[in-house]
Amino acid sequence: MRVGVLTGGGDCPGLNAAIRAVVRKCEVGHSDEVIGYLDGWRGVIEGEAVPLDVERCRGILPRGGTILGTSRTNPFKIEGATERALETLERDGIDALIAIGGEDTLGVANRLGLLGAHVVGIPKTIDNDLSGTDATIGFDTAVQIAAEAIDRLHTTAESHDRVIVCEVMGRHAGWIATYAGIAGGATVILVPEEPFDIDAVCAYLEHRHSTGRFASIVVTAEGALPAAGTISIASPELDQFGHPRLGGIGNVVADEVERRTGFEARVTILGHVQRGGTPSAFDRVLATRFGTAAVDAVHDGAFGQMVALHGPKIERVPIADAVAQLKTLDKDLFESVAEVFFG
Repeated sequence: MRVGVLTGGGDCPGLNAAIRAVVRKCEVGHSDEVIGYLDGWRGVIEGEAVPLDVERCRGILPRGGTILGTSRTNPFKIEGATERALETLERDGIDALIAIGGEDTLGVANRLGLLGAHVVGIPKTIDNDLSGTDATIGFDTAVQIAAEAIDRLHTTAESHDRVIVCEVMGRHAGWIATYAGIAGGATVILVPEEPFDIDAVCAYLEHRHSTGRFASIVVTAEGALPAAGTISIASPELDQFGHPRLGGIGNVVADEVERRTGFEARVTILGHVQRGGTPSAFDRVLATRFGTAAVDAVHDGAFGQMVALHGPKIERVPIADAVAQLKTLDKDLFESVAEVFFG
């Protein structure tokens, strides 16, 4: 078979491990030929690709980013791009395309599948907000990076008797904020799923400081929003998939905390550092398992399916189900575990 592979959306640690696994399983397990499309769906639209083999993929297991490049290109937002993408796959003789991505990338894969493309999905997103799978490539590493940053922020906060607001990624879901906040001992955690009351945030901080502990960490997801009628924030720009370009809620929270409590407040926005660098051991193994399982799905003719982690097993779910709705934060985890440690 002739198998295509691409990585789309935001980069994250573990993408190269998944590419390596696809290539290895294809070449060694099935004598397949693998073609890597550059920069996500843009490469398919423009017909830009490179041949991939085991030799070319040596040494990439621990490397962050993606050797194929990535983009947030949406063929369904560019005139004629959908037809060009399908023509590329036909011209290149692609029997199956493995798309590694999150909600947007796999949403395109699903729609192209309905138009006749043979597509299998691999779930990737540091936000961990893709339905149908317990975990996505990149999430574990992002949490590790954020938790380590919070550990470091504790010591500087204590040295200066400050409140430090740490803003992490998470447009619609607070998985990173909650996991990292719990692991890092945050005073309060703000997530997109629960609009926050700035007065309640300040009360948690004042309670903590009243016990003689003059340093606090507030962890906020970039998509966290204040309760209606409490704080005014500007409307962000949108990308090709209609998602807001977020970032900056940490500054708003820090300003309000300092104004309302008198505590000196600082902000650290982790931003793209969460996406970069060496993947964790868990993400390397998960990406490898996903990559090999995706090739199995290709050879079983299981097109329109996404490989997924369910407990200890890798199983298949329809891509359509995986992108139908976002996997938001487990309410019980937030209320029964995280909130217990607020204040």
